[in-house]
Amino acid sequence: MLRVGFTGGMASGKSALAALLGRLGAAVCDADEIVGELYRPGGAGAKAVERLFGRAVLAENGGVDRERLAAVALPDPVARRRLEAAVHPLVRAGVAEWLRGLARAGPPPQVAVVEAALLVETGTFADYDRLVVVAAPEATRLARAVAKGWPEARFRRVAAAQAADEAREAVADYVVRNDAGLPALAAAAERLWALLVEDARRLEEGAPLPPRRLTI
Repeated sequence: MLRVGFTGGMASGKSALAALLGRLGAAVCDADEIVGELYRPGGAGAKAVERLFGRAVLAENGGVDRERLAAVALPDPVARRRLEAAVHPLVRAGVAEWLRGLARAGPPPQVAVVEAALLVETGTFADYDRLVVVAAPEATRLARAVAKGWPEARFRRVAAAQAADEAREAVADYVVRNDAGLPALAAAAERLWALLVEDARRLEEGAPLPPRRLTI
């Protein structure tokens, strides 16, 4: 099973591309859903966040209020690093369990995709056989985020806490440019899928994966 990390800046379209690959046959895990489970009342993530920042960042039910948490952690690099050090190992463990579950459920899929925002920032991209980076100009990403109801200030706060596209692309195997609309993204998904299936077949045959630095 080829393990593929998917990342990109906020509103780059990584979820849309991952969904397209899911329709083509990939198993897809959104790491943010794992975070959501961890942040539920009584969850390991909620307990870790409370230990770090107190009850001020929790909702009335004891789960994490992610808006309050972002307001505390995103502007402060030290607080953000403390949060990542506490929560990302939990997320990593959740992803590993998801991957093991695919194998336990029967013949595993050829390709398993894990979509996560901070794979490069945390160094966890090294857990995967291939890294896909979805990229789009900041102005395009801002427009998408605002169209979805995000305040511009919130977008800029989140984007400032993430790596620049150049840093992500420097370690990517495949870079998908997503600045030309959904039909173009669907076509890119088809091309990417063919490459990933080829990679998966190499793994099945015991052959090493060749170095890649491709832009789609």
